Amino acid sequence: MAAIPKPIGPANDWREHDPLLTPEQVAKRLNTSLDWVWDHSSRKAPYLPVIRMSDGVLRYRSSEVEEFIDERERLSAMRRKRR
Repeated sequence: MAAIPKPIGPANDWREHDPLLTPEQVAKRLNTSLDWVWDHSSRKAPYLPVIRMSDGVLRYRSSEVEEFIDERERLSAMRRKRR
């Protein structure tokens, strides 16, 4: 069976550098427990940007996890300024 050729071009380049992370990797990146990641991924309106692959399999785009961190940082800075 021949391998399917991979598309070449700029539209595909970002995917190579934006891997999907497991819940364990996200917990490590956020320095939180795995339970926290699961809890904030399993709501109807998840706190974390999650991709549901199949029954209980969750993945997260690396770039979206970084955006989540940036947004939390911006909100924290805004709260400090209001005090």
